Amino acid sequence: MARKLLLPALAVLGVVVALMTVRAASRPIPSAAPVAQPAQPPFRLYVAGAGIVEASSENIAIGTVVPGVVTKVFVQYGQNVKAGDPLFQIDTRDLAADLAVKKATLLSAQVKLQRLQSMPRPEDVPIAQAQVDEEKATLVDVQTQFDLYVDLKNTDKAAVGEDDFNKRRYAVEETRARLAQAEANLAELKAGTWKPDLDVAQADVVAAQAQVDADQALLDRATVSAPIDGQLLQVKIHAGEFAPAGVLEQPLMLLGRVDKLVVRTDVDENDAWRVHPGAAAVGFLRGNRDIKVKLDFFRVEPYVVPKKSLTGETTERVDTRVLQVLFTFDRGDLPIYAGQQLDVYIDAAAAGNMPAS
Repeated sequence: MARKLLLPALAVLGVVVALMTVRAASRPIPSAAPVAQPAQPPFRLYVAGAGIVEASSENIAIGTVVPGVVTKVFVQYGQNVKAGDPLFQIDTRDLAADLAVKKATLLSAQVKLQRLQSMPRPEDVPIAQAQVDEEKATLVDVQTQFDLYVDLKNTDKAAVGEDDFNKRRYAVEETRARLAQAEANLAELKAGTWKPDLDVAQADVVAAQAQVDADQALLDRATVSAPIDGQLLQVKIHAGEFAPAGVLEQPLMLLGRVDKLVVRTDVDENDAWRVHPGAAAVGFLRGNRDIKVKLDFFRVEPYVVPKKSLTGETTERVDTRVLQVLFTFDRGDLPIYAGQQLDVYIDAAAAGNMPAS
């Protein structure tokens, strides 16, 4: 009898358990509470946009025109710097060696130019003059001997041999030629350096100086300095690392003025017409709607651009274009930093704006 009642009892129990399971599964799942309560628009008519905080000078990506291994980093992140303060230095040994060679070439060109400009040297003129005087005396001597041979030949042709006579005549002509050369050398010496030679020497000096200046400029650029007063927001280079030149995806350093911050707000192009210059705005910090800040209108960048996504996903597709509206605010003691996001609400209650639906 007990066995006959056991099977119906188990069947009834199974039906009860099944009904309870179905009922429990059909209950609506309660919505999860948000991590942070969303901000409430402070205006009756408004335009909402996502804003990102940046330095008032805009974020300046520091780079180098001279690639090489970093030998020293003079600063650290968060440090305030003045314009002209050194930030980091590239290894300059090869540049210094090349500069030394260029300076030696410049010195050689300068010495050559000075030598040409100082011509003639005072001590060279007496030597050349003495050469002229010597050739004149020699000419008098050989001319006197030749005249004697001429007189003898006129008196008695057989007394003077033809070879001796011609030898004396050639000696006079040769001496006259040497005298003419000595006088020309003296005149050239007294005249100084030829102007085209001076021009060539001067050009050599200018070219050598330009090469020195070019190497010196590269040497100076090897020490990267701060272009403005500001704070280092990021330092991504260290001693011993190679610093490439050009525009980098990850800048070596990030610099900006943070005494006053700027909120770059993306406004959908469909709402761009509703934003007017000078509009009031309020920004709420993502994650804590109780931290809000009154924003002052700064400017509108008059070019609609594709919206930049902030997730970093490579599969993202951007199909929205936005107008970027910039606001400023004093940071004070607020825990707001460059790179953070704000939910921005812009007052749209201006003449000509249609009510929000």
